[in-house]
Amino acid sequence: MEKTVKRRAVHRWWVLGFILLGVAIYIASLSLPMLVPVRPHIQVAPEALSEPFETPLGQMYIPNTFPTLILTVLIIVLLAFAVRQATRRGDLVPKGIAGVMEAGIEVLYNLNESTVGKRWAGVVFPWFATIFIYVLVVNLVKLLPGFETIGLLHHSAEGHETQLLFGNVYTVLAAEAHGEGYVVTPFFRALSTDLNFTAALALISVVATQVIGFRAQKFRYLLKFFNVSHLFSKPFFGAMDFLVGLLELISEFAKILSFAFRLFGNMFAGMVLVALIGSLIFLPVLNSLLPAMVVMFEFFIGLIQAFVFGMLTMVFMAQATQGHGDEEHHE
Repeated sequence: MEKTVKRRAVHRWWVLGFILLGVAIYIASLSLPMLVPVRPHIQVAPEALSEPFETPLGQMYIPNTFPTLILTVLIIVLLAFAVRQATRRGDLVPKGIAGVMEAGIEVLYNLNESTVGKRWAGVVFPWFATIFIYVLVVNLVKLLPGFETIGLLHHSAEGHETQLLFGNVYTVLAAEAHGEGYVVTPFFRALSTDLNFTAALALISVVATQVIGFRAQKFRYLLKFFNVSHLFSKPFFGAMDFLVGLLELISEFAKILSFAFRLFGNMFAGMVLVALIGSLIFLPVLNSLLPAMVVMFEFFIGLIQAFVFGMLTMVFMAQATQGHGDEEHHE
């Protein structure tokens, strides 16, 4: 009990220290222009880190979400390696990162089994867990210091003045340049703010759902989209069933748009919110607390969006394993 109280006291000192540091930076910014927050350049499409180059598929360039893609893959590989090294010790009760991962995977699997059922839980779980873990890493890695703030300077008609720090390193000042100034193209941008990534992830989710549906029901799965079982025996109701099936087919394509724009819209809005709040100057204490509160809010939004994406994938796959029409009633 005493150790818990001491830990809480230490955490409070850390919080107070960061608040005082924010106040000190605010006071210093009044006399040092380089410390004044700068409202960043906000662009929907990812910024280009390279000049366009020709490929067999046409003209392409390297966006600043590509380094983030490599970083997230490295983080997951290192996490898996750390868990593997921890489990090699042979402890009956996993500790550290292995214990955390085991508890998390167990919670996800129990949720998956209660939703899908024991028969198809082992088939659906890898998709559900992979999507959830990867989207969670993608959403949280953008909260690391340096994201969307360190990069290359590019000319812009609405750019800012710059000041040399050392060598070939410059900082962007809050004052707008008279004429042509500079904007920062960050080396790392949140991967979930790239519509290409969210659309690709949505396409993988929907296609995998159809594959599992065919695996579970074989060709009977097509009755979900082209229900002609009662088209001749009961023409009116058969025609209604056929039209409902066509609506189901349209809804499968709509899922791709829904998945892609839900994740993209929430995370892009969060990026804009963090950028705007961080560029405003409030009272000293508020200038320290508000950005921290927004970042904490973004942490929960990233967690919720990863869970929603994974849960919807799992629910749609569970529905795909169930029968339709006469087969379902017969069972």
